[in-house]
This record gives sequence, structure tokens and C-alpha cells, in this order.
Amino acid sequence: MEERPKTPRSENFGQSHLNKDPILNKKFFSKYKAIKKLGEGSFGKVYKAEYKGEYYALKFESHSEGQNLLETEATIMSYLKGPNIPLIKSFGFSGDYNILVMQLLGLSLEDIFNKRQKFSVKTTAMLGYQMMNVLQFIHDKHIIHRDIKPDNYVMGLNDMNAVLYLLDFGLAKKYRSSKTLEQYPYIKKKKLTGTARYASIHALEEMEQSRRDDLESTGYVLMYFLRGNLPWQGLKLKTKDNRYQKILDKKKETTSEELCKNFPVEFKQYIDYTRNLAYAENPDYDKLRKNFINVVTKTEGETFDFIYDWTTPGDIKKRKNVDKLTQGIGNINLKNTEKENSKSDLSSENESNEDNQSKDKKEKEKEKEKKEKNSNKNKINEEAKQGKTSNNKKNEEEEDDDDDNTNDKVESKCCLM
Repeated sequence: MEERPKTPRSENFGQSHLNKDPILNKKFFSKYKAIKKLGEGSFGKVYKAEYKGEYYALKFESHSEGQNLLETEATIMSYLKGPNIPLIKSFGFSGDYNILVMQLLGLSLEDIFNKRQKFSVKTTAMLGYQMMNVLQFIHDKHIIHRDIKPDNYVMGLNDMNAVLYLLDFGLAKKYRSSKTLEQYPYIKKKKLTGTARYASIHALEEMEQSRRDDLESTGYVLMYFLRGNLPWQGLKLKTKDNRYQKILDKKKETTSEELCKNFPVEFKQYIDYTRNLAYAENPDYDKLRKNFINVVTKTEGETFDFIYDWTTPGDIKKRKNVDKLTQGIGNINLKNTEKENSKSDLSSENESNEDNQSKDKKEKEKEKEKKEKNSNKNKINEEAKQGKTSNNKKNEEEEDDDDDNTNDKVESKCCLM
């Protein structure tokens, strides 16, 4: 009897069965259908999902991995809720997975960089400006990220395509008390948390991280965009510990002049400033933002318009309220900055005078606020005597209690890290 040849059909069936994605095309929480895999990393997988015509991002973490970083991330991002932070829709468990449902965003800066190999000075400075905004925002809420890298910065979609978002808060933690604002103790010999390529020198030296480390990492990210690589990339190493030590040695021996050679002096000043910050020192975010604006506006014909190297005419048409990107935390008047391009040096005498004037102005404003508060207290006391304000005072006390509970929850969650 003649033997039948094996058909390609049966072979293909077995192959497709082995490669079947256990997540794709399934519904989670009886709502969100995973329709496309967007990416995968050491901490899980990300899918595009659809529910009632709306699209979301679903982030999966396997229980078997035993890390539970996704729950920490969901807690911190829900607490932060602000500009440049993706919106959280839901968090829960399904089968073998922890699942985080969040706002769908565009490509990461790493994805965009891989297509272009380098970013222009203008694009890098505008990204740096937004990075200062989001880092100040999370730092003011007592959180440090601890894993700043291009993969964790993502561009928005549609009318928000000019906005830069920071995500992946699985390694984030509190760095100070939310009540006393006292920074947690400085501890040596802490295992590295983050990505060695972008980690600060102090983090690679296994020291407790603080705000300065997020900022220093940002400097390496920006120079990576400008240069196309970093001096400590591509080192041939045998073990992970040996790799960390070699990267640390190379970072320490690479001066800011070498790292930022042939690029505007503001980038060198940024590296010097962040490397020299003390553990508990308050960074001057306004000054850093101003420096990034100066990089762009001192170049004739350039404007700080958030038109990046990859921005298309279609992207510009979709945008709404782009000027809001320059508002909020430490807002700086772009028109005034264009007239003062010569004042870009972080240590210049002119800026020192401006700082003194700014301090005087703030002190006057504080005195004015005190007077207004005293005046309001007198009014309240008078009204209280007449029995008109008891309900209002009760409501205010309840609001204060809610704030304290929120901070306590985040603190207890982050302390698990």
C-alpha cells in the first residue's frame, strides 16, 4: 500500500496551535477584548484592547513570576493622577494574571529613536522640558520613579500627540514622609534598582535613590537621543555584577565635557548640575526648564512649538491647546525667554540676581498671604460667634482627613518595595 505524503496543512495546524497566544482575542473582566499585542518586557506584556468602540492598553503580569509590581504600579498611578501620567481605568486579577487597564498611548521614545537613530537638538530640548514637568509633579507628590529610560516615556495620541507621558511605575517608591516632608534615611549598599545604562552614578554605587537620581538619569536619556549612543554601551562583560561595575567606572571617568561635546552648553550644565545635587537637596526645576527653552529660542528662526522631528502636518491639525504644555508647574514666559537668550548659564551672575529678586517676591507674597489668612480667621471667628460656620468647618476637617488617608495608603504600599 502506498504511503500517504504528509500534507502541509497538518504541519501548519500543529505549528499554529503551539504558537497560539493565550491572551489575544480573549475578553477580560467581561469587557476588554485584547485585539493586538503591543509589546513585551521583563515585567510583562501589553495589549491593545477594545470595549464599546473605545480603545485601551491592557498590561499583564503573570502570578507565577511572583513580583506583584503591577499592583504597586496601579496604586501609585491612581494616587498621582495628573498631567503626563496615563489615566488608570481598572486593576484586577484574571486567571494567572494581574491586569492593569489604562489609557492607550502612542509609541515610546525608544521605538521612535530606533527608527530615526538620533533626535535633533530642538526635539531633545522640548522633550527635556516636559520631562522636568512630569518629574517635578511626581516628586512634589513624594514619589521617585527609579527607572527613567526611553522605553518608559510614551507620546500621546490624536489631539494629545504633542504630550509626553511617563509610565511603568512598578519600581517607584516614596522618598519622603508626606506629612513632615522629611526625606527617608540615606542608606548605602542598596542593590541597583533600574536600568544600568541610564542609572545615576549614586544608584550604581548601590546608594539609596532620591530626586537627584531621576534627574541624572534623564540627562543620560537626553544625551542618548542627541549622540545616538552612550560611551558605556557595548562593553564586553562576562557577569551582571562585572557589567554594572564596568558601566559605573566608565560613567565616572566620562566628564560632562566629553559626554556633551559638540552640543549646546546647556546640556553640559544639566549633567554637571544633576551630578552635584545632594541627596536631600531640592532641585531647581524652573531653572532646568528655562535652560531647555534657551537651547531652542537662542537659535535664530526656531520656536518652542512642540513640533518634533517626527511630527506631521496631520498631527498638528489634530492638536488642541498645545500652549497648555507650557503652563502649570513653574510656568515660564516663552516670549520673555526669547528676548533673554544670553542668560542660559546655570551659574551666571545675572540669574543669581534674578533668583534673589524671585526670593524677595516670594517672601512678600507669603507675608501678603499671612495677612489675608489672619484677616480670614478674624472673619471666621466673628461668624462662628454668630453660629454660621460650624458646618463649613466640619466639611473642611473631613477633607483634610481624606488627604491624610490617601497619603498613608500610598506610603504603606510603596514601603513594600
